[in-house]
Amino acid sequence: MPPFLALPFAATAATYELDPAHTWVQFSINHAGWAQAVGQFRSTSGTFDFDPANAAASTLSVTIDAASIDTNDAARDEHLRSPDFFNAAEFPSLTFTATAIEVTGEKTGKITGDLTMVGVTKPVTLDVTFNAEAPLPWDASIVKAGFTATGSINPGDWGMAKVAEFGLGPDVAITINAEAVKK
Repeated sequence: MPPFLALPFAATAATYELDPAHTWVQFSINHAGWAQAVGQFRSTSGTFDFDPANAAASTLSVTIDAASIDTNDAARDEHLRSPDFFNAAEFPSLTFTATAIEVTGEKTGKITGDLTMVGVTKPVTLDVTFNAEAPLPWDASIVKAGFTATGSINPGDWGMAKVAEFGLGPDVAITINAEAVKK
């Protein structure tokens, strides 16, 4: 068993719930060669079941509110919510459900799952680093686990043709920093 799976607070399988105040789903995309346009989704929820003795059997399900997109410009955010991009009125959520988990190192792994965006589902693999699991210093009854995940997608694969038409991309880099509370 890799050392990071021998956690002092996760001796058995446990369910965790994402802490929305401490979860950041960020992205960046090339903006016509000038710079990386950066944004985030401000509203996420999700759960995962983690068994340190059998990490590959863990589960993960995350929901992101499409309308919570924030790129630091209200007009651009409204356009990104439109049918040209996320079509948040018709498809209010992005979802990711893990289909396979592979341990690759002491604190690393790969999570492959189905990402559903604008009504299209495609597989995505994220590189994941386990950061820590510990009780809160000010309240030992609450145990948190923290992870960082990175990957990239091409929005055109989900039918978002306007991304390329606007000189963006083609790929979107994704960084997720998440804290979850043990239930």
